[in-house]
Amino acid sequence: MRVKRQKKNRRTVRFFTVCFGFRQPFKVLCDGTFVHHLVSREITPADTVISELLGGPVKLFTTRCVLAELQKLGKDFSESLEAAQMLSTATCEHDEAKPADECLSEVLGTQNTEHFFLGTQDADFRKKLQKESIVPLLFGLNNSLQIDQPSDFQRETAKDSERKRLTMTDAEKRMLVKQTARILASSRGEGAAEDEQWEAPRVVSSRNGLGVKDRPQFKRNRAKGPNPLSCMKKKKVNDTKKPQSKPKAESKSGGQEVKKGESGAEKRTRKRSRKGKAASERT
Repeated sequence: MRVKRQKKNRRTVRFFTVCFGFRQPFKVLCDGTFVHHLVSREITPADTVISELLGGPVKLFTTRCVLAELQKLGKDFSESLEAAQMLSTATCEHDEAKPADECLSEVLGTQNTEHFFLGTQDADFRKKLQKESIVPLLFGLNNSLQIDQPSDFQRETAKDSERKRLTMTDAEKRMLVKQTARILASSRGEGAAEDEQWEAPRVVSSRNGLGVKDRPQFKRNRAKGPNPLSCMKKKKVNDTKKPQSKPKAESKSGGQEVKKGESGAEKRTRKRSRKGKAASERT
């Protein structure tokens, strides 16, 4: 798919999502001609190809009238019938099978409240829906899928809905008139009581005779004293060294003698044990 065509398709999908509330996963309603085109051109898997076209996950639907129409067409459309039977079935309240275009027109309606995309190869049916319904249309072109650009009717419908959202309704106008009248009456000191549904809580904070405020005030969590653990006193380091213990002159198992060397430093010498020599002389 070329980059320009892909950008144009994404722009079309964004138009319907923003203006008319289409959401993922997108629901695609397929008629018999669209299913037959997918099967004959071997565009499989269909849900993956359509999701790449729309830029999001999709769910494929059909109706019982479409299945009945494919069944009447005979063996040439047997593979298309099997593929259509694997799709989810959208509810159509028809006891007897109707032509596919009439059935799909009734399921979609003018406002398309179910937010369906429609896949069809019928050019006349697509032109009819572009003039009277809010339906994004898909169709196959050779081995690729395309999406029709929004029609003039759909763009005008989007602009009208935007104007309605920006303008006030009659109920909002009446509410505004009552609110302005209440504000003017309170500013003049008349204090006329309005209906309870229009009565707003007092905003001015003042003290009454009991010394209690009209509205609660919440205490702010202000910084308190410093953390005592972070302000611990430094430990004093003693400069005086510990007195060294005097070495013992001799020990029971072989004492040690302390001598002073030429430099005046104390030098320890180990006294040899004579037990080994005495034992050798006896033997």
